[in-house]
Amino acid sequence: MTSRPPDARPYDRGPGGGVPGDRVPGGGAPEDPHALLDRARRLSAAGGHPGAGGAWERAATALRRAGGAITPGDHADALDATALDCRGRAGPAAETLFSRAAELHERAGQHGKALISRARALLAGPTPAATARAELTGHPGHPGLPRHPGLSGPAGHSGHSGHSGLSGLAALCERATALHTTGGATTAQTATVLVLRCRARADLLDTASDPAAEAAALREDLARVVAFAAPRRADPTVLGPLADARALLGRITAPDDPPAALAHLRAAVADHRGSGRPWPPTETELLLAGVLRATGAPEEAATVLRTALGPGEETALLRAADRARICLALARTLTGPGGLGGPGGPGGLRGGEGRGTHGRPRRAAGEEELTLLTEAVHQADRAGEDRRLGLFARLRLCTAHAERGRWQEAAAVTEEILSALTRDGDEAARTPARAWLAYCCLRRGEPDRAAREYALAAAEARLRDDRDDGAALSHRAAHALAVAGAPEKAARAYERAADLWRSVGDHGAAARSLRARARQARTAWGAARAEVILEEALREARRGLRGAAGPGERDRLRTELEEIRRELAELHGPGATVSAVADAVDAVDGGGGSGGGGGGGGESGPGPWLPPDPYGPSGRYQVDVYGEVGGAGSRAATAPRTRVQGCV
Repeated sequence: MTSRPPDARPYDRGPGGGVPGDRVPGGGAPEDPHALLDRARRLSAAGGHPGAGGAWERAATALRRAGGAITPGDHADALDATALDCRGRAGPAAETLFSRAAELHERAGQHGKALISRARALLAGPTPAATARAELTGHPGHPGLPRHPGLSGPAGHSGHSGHSGLSGLAALCERATALHTTGGATTAQTATVLVLRCRARADLLDTASDPAAEAAALREDLARVVAFAAPRRADPTVLGPLADARALLGRITAPDDPPAALAHLRAAVADHRGSGRPWPPTETELLLAGVLRATGAPEEAATVLRTALGPGEETALLRAADRARICLALARTLTGPGGLGGPGGPGGLRGGEGRGTHGRPRRAAGEEELTLLTEAVHQADRAGEDRRLGLFARLRLCTAHAERGRWQEAAAVTEEILSALTRDGDEAARTPARAWLAYCCLRRGEPDRAAREYALAAAEARLRDDRDDGAALSHRAAHALAVAGAPEKAARAYERAADLWRSVGDHGAAARSLRARARQARTAWGAARAEVILEEALREARRGLRGAAGPGERDRLRTELEEIRRELAELHGPGATVSAVADAVDAVDGGGGSGGGGGGGGESGPGPWLPPDPYGPSGRYQVDVYGEVGGAGSRAATAPRTRVQGCV
């Protein structure tokens, strides 16, 4: 039995016909292979329908039960749909599936489809542009394109293999254009191959010697793709790749000309909907909202995102991971940058100031932000294909709780983060997460536990030979012991911190730890012991001043010298007591190095030890988790995708 064109009915059981066991999973009438094949073909023809892979799986299962077989053309479409479903650690399988699909398309005489499959196979291969594209090759809104436009290799990663892949794509584009002129490839197929090459070039923009010039050249090429496809827009199949081209054009235009980017992105959304694709253009909507935020239109951005989350046929096909990203983007739209600070990365918490990183004001969003972030965590967990997305959502939720003084809730979320990082073996990220947990414990009145967590974080940092963080975290552990009312332990811990600072040559930080030690020593052992320690701190600060590298460092060391002299004077004054101001300084300075990394100057947050940003920095033309171009979080999936289609 072989599958045939849609106008043929190769399978008719007739009265009493059927095959034992050929029934729907829940019981009832047997499934008709012909009807299932028709449905799978329709979904594949839509150009990346999210249900196509499952439809081919059911059709193949029904055919096997009926003793039938599948034609090379149908088999190729099934392999394409299966490969488009390969995400996370299953991504490497996509290259083989696409290559096999291309061979079958050629055998079936479908040369345009074969070129698309070959292009997708190249994109799924081991090139720099595809390294982080593990879940590549199949966002429903961009058939054969990365799920997230910003998926790219590490910043600065370059190599001949990436450019070799681009050369292969260029050759496929030439073949597609030649086939189109002879009628061997449709306009939609040719445009898709052209857009695939442009997508790969966009992902490598920030590795170019002159990214701006390369971006300008790419914009010109994309404009030519639009000019090629637009005259045939009456064909709904052309509107799909046309929408993809315009979305990509909007992305690489956004850093240089936001108003023009808005026009491209609005047109892309319109073309997507005009194409009849029933699934939402999530990537384009996130990009559109991101540019609207950047151009001072947060209300319109919120409307775009709320619509994307609202009821409707499109929303029913919204993947859980995409829903999580939209929730994150809407929360960001409602509150402004703050929270994790900057575009997608951690920033300092400034207690009670209502400001985000770099002093930018945040808008109050009430409980809606917490609701959105909680939903983002739930959807990211439900998707289960990108651990970083779940981690990022928890970081945002943790920070939102902290900004409201809900330290119990913040600590609970941080413990989840720490457990996940421990399971993943991410030691570098575990250290700042543990430090953040310690800070939450300190703020909720558990200084003993805070001291333990800070000490563990310091030990982890030292094991990684990160001596600066090890010293700074040791200082924080000492401060927590002081708050817990253990001056002897605190004094010894400050002494260890000072020794660690000396080992890295930071005399200013060593002086600060010694000054804090003197206050604890006075409480534990008296003024005479404190005086000896303060004199040691004075010598340390002077040593640092002699070797200061710049005016900023010299100013900080002079301030430290003044504090030490003042505390020495207090020791000799009648009825002198430990300065409340000095205690306050220690409470907020965080023990950072003399470069100010510890969050001195009145910052009440835990300095550089906020929850770790799970995404590395992205380039000027890449997209972060919020859909913002040039943001701080490039998307990269590392979790496995375990679904195996039955028609391979």
